[in-house]
Amino acid sequence: MPEVRSFPDRAAMGAAAAADVAEELRARLAAQDAVRVIFAAAPSQSDMLDRLVAAPGIEWSRVTAFHMDEYLDLPADSPARFANWLDRAVFTRLPFAQVHRVDPEVGPAVYAKLLAEAPIDVVCLGIGQNGHLAFNDPPVADLDDPEDVKVVELDRTCRQQQVDDGQFATFEDVPTHAITLTIPRLLDARRLFCVVPGAAKRNAVQRALHAPVSAADPATALRTHPAVTLYLDAEADPRA
Repeated sequence: MPEVRSFPDRAAMGAAAAADVAEELRARLAAQDAVRVIFAAAPSQSDMLDRLVAAPGIEWSRVTAFHMDEYLDLPADSPARFANWLDRAVFTRLPFAQVHRVDPEVGPAVYAKLLAEAPIDVVCLGIGQNGHLAFNDPPVADLDDPEDVKVVELDRTCRQQQVDDGQFATFEDVPTHAITLTIPRLLDARRLFCVVPGAAKRNAVQRALHAPVSAADPATALRTHPAVTLYLDAEADPRA
């Protein structure tokens, strides 16, 4: 079962999550030559990322960054493209050793090969309103997926969330397909930090913690990993 930490608001949640991620990165950098981190691209992560960028004592020049999903059929310069969102939020704000962006023109196999070059140390992720992890929506999620990275069709709840989050003006603007890391690929990381604010996520958090572990609620898979911390604000906490 994930460790669950709850905070009165998003700012406090983000600060605590960033402090824990920073502590993990410092510890790993003290013990190994390099660290590899996967980041989620979503407004839910903004508070944590802002505080992480400002965290002291992290030798970012020894950290390689990845991200976990990307839309198909968006222009390369679209602000809604996840690589561009992460550039603004974190990738261009820190002197990473390398940043590996998902390139929809190249396809899943190349990104899967990059991920497989060495273990992933840390994943910073969230949970979608439909319980998805990355773009593993309930209709396509597979907790035993043999692939590491694949193309998926996005369900309606997932696409509407992108509008509700302010990333697209209308439902029709949201792409229908994306590239995503699979659930087994995400769970293969050594340490997971899951940041989930907002009332719209409360039901998804409830299911993640208490529904049977299955692809019907992809975030339930977090309960199978030995080192997950879940950060909630009061609005997202079903126990509040």
